[in-house]
Amino acid sequence: MNKEDIRIKKVIVHIMDSTIGMPVLSDTELEYGSEIAEFLKEHIAKISSGDDAKECRFYQGESEIYQMLNAYSDEEFVAVSKDMAILLYEIMSSNIDIPPADLMVVRFWEGEEEYLALLKMNYKTFYTHRTLASDDGEGNSNEIIRHKSILPSESQRLTEAAIIRLQDLSLKVIERKYEVNGEKTDYFSFLFLKCSAHMSHKSKLSIVSRAVESVQKEGFDESERFEKQMRAKSIIQETIAEKGGFVVEELAEKIFETEPELKVAFQDKMEKYDMVKEEIQPQSENTVRKFQSQHLYTDTGIEIKIPMEQYKDPRSVEFITNPDGTISVLIKNIEHLEAKL
Repeated sequence: MNKEDIRIKKVIVHIMDSTIGMPVLSDTELEYGSEIAEFLKEHIAKISSGDDAKECRFYQGESEIYQMLNAYSDEEFVAVSKDMAILLYEIMSSNIDIPPADLMVVRFWEGEEEYLALLKMNYKTFYTHRTLASDDGEGNSNEIIRHKSILPSESQRLTEAAIIRLQDLSLKVIERKYEVNGEKTDYFSFLFLKCSAHMSHKSKLSIVSRAVESVQKEGFDESERFEKQMRAKSIIQETIAEKGGFVVEELAEKIFETEPELKVAFQDKMEKYDMVKEEIQPQSENTVRKFQSQHLYTDTGIEIKIPMEQYKDPRSVEFITNPDGTISVLIKNIEHLEAKL
């Protein structure tokens, strides 16, 4: 979603501080101005366009949220939001690891599509000041206090939220696991929304990267593995830059073109996730940033960061395997060298 295309229609805030024993529910919509609207649009755009979001579908027969939204009308916005808040609070109060928050329910348009956003604004703790009357009543006394209920800023990413398209009740979800009954659980999708989720593009890309690394670690000795891993990273970066993503099966053909037995081992790993023919198209610059440079760490404590374009240019950098098996890195054609403290 483009932030500029989002039009906020209704907003309500419910206080979900599990430390006080009950939710503080609002009976009226929030009166908001341009600053609050920008704040909300920024968070909604981050969720919808980021690679952390998972495409989900409600378990229609089990999800209370689905039942609420299936019969939703704007006249019931406040009542429905309160029912959602009560349901979430019951889960939070039964599981102390889930952080307290404000729940912001936002009704909005994006283009011609209608949506509902459930934004769980987990509290941050910061220091601030306050002014009190002095003991003698003749002046002010300023002090520093620790405020435990600060909401995330525009630049911070929420860890639990859902964007629901009202036309078909499909949804995107971001979440973090918290301990529920002694086990780390995706409580936001599993207990609150009750929906099934496909993996996010970020998770899929991470699985592919780890599988490639694992297969190469098993298939090559240490001296070969270094070069093979750098080549694989270069192929992933180049394919994403040129095509915006890749099909896993086609990527395997490129990376393991001369090692058919390793390609089979890689595909075996992908089959466990049902990802052999999966198409991965990351949208966020943050997701693919780690593929834009090679980070090298030597056993002597030296760290080298090489932009991928420079790595692929033999006029800029060369890796030399010495007769004794050690590796030298030759950085070429440097016009200016600068040291930073």
